[in-house]
Amino acid sequence: MAYFILKSLILGPLLRLIFRPWVRGMQNIPATGPVILASNHLSFSDSIFLPLQSRRPVVFLAKSEYFTGKGIKGALTRWFFKATGQLPIDRSGGKASEASLNTGLKVLAQGQVLGIYPEGTRSPDGRLYRGRTGIARMVLEAKVPILPVAMIDTEKVQPIGKRLPRVRRIGIIVGEPLDFSRFDGMEGDRIVLRAITDEIMYELMKLSGQEYVDVYATSMKKPKTSTSRTAE
Repeated sequence: MAYFILKSLILGPLLRLIFRPWVRGMQNIPATGPVILASNHLSFSDSIFLPLQSRRPVVFLAKSEYFTGKGIKGALTRWFFKATGQLPIDRSGGKASEASLNTGLKVLAQGQVLGIYPEGTRSPDGRLYRGRTGIARMVLEAKVPILPVAMIDTEKVQPIGKRLPRVRRIGIIVGEPLDFSRFDGMEGDRIVLRAITDEIMYELMKLSGQEYVDVYATSMKKPKTSTSRTAE
């Protein structure tokens, strides 16, 4: 009910009026059945604009920090993500990554639309970064359609470090389904998982027009340690 009210009566009409999003390929999302939307990630607002424009509810696996924030901002963020059906995941790796995979598989088993950011985090500079192979495992294990989705100019609406959004027109491009049936039964092969993930990222690069960087985005966010040279 909260999702319907936010999308149809409050946020949906308001955001369409302010940001005038243009959309291409939304008809590629099947009317029923499980499907994965693999999107680039430029802004916090990606998780708002894409579900509001989709004909069907989209469940995102959101980082757990969105559900544990403090103060008024934390409470509002937590309420929004819960109201729109988003699920918290632990991104620390290891067993946490396995749990996240299982959570996504449960969403798909229920016939829902699952939104995933293959980069694992939002881009620090607007470029497209190397994808995590968890999405490839999910595709092979769930055996469901996967569609590449390009968010356009959302980083200009809410740049990193800025609290208040800026009024900019944004776009969403939904590509055609990708077929990885040729790799059925090979979800344990790391080379196959990397090949599938790279193909997904290549399609995202074509749709979004972003420059591709073959390193993980998280490595760009780590603070650089200063080094000093000892005089000889």
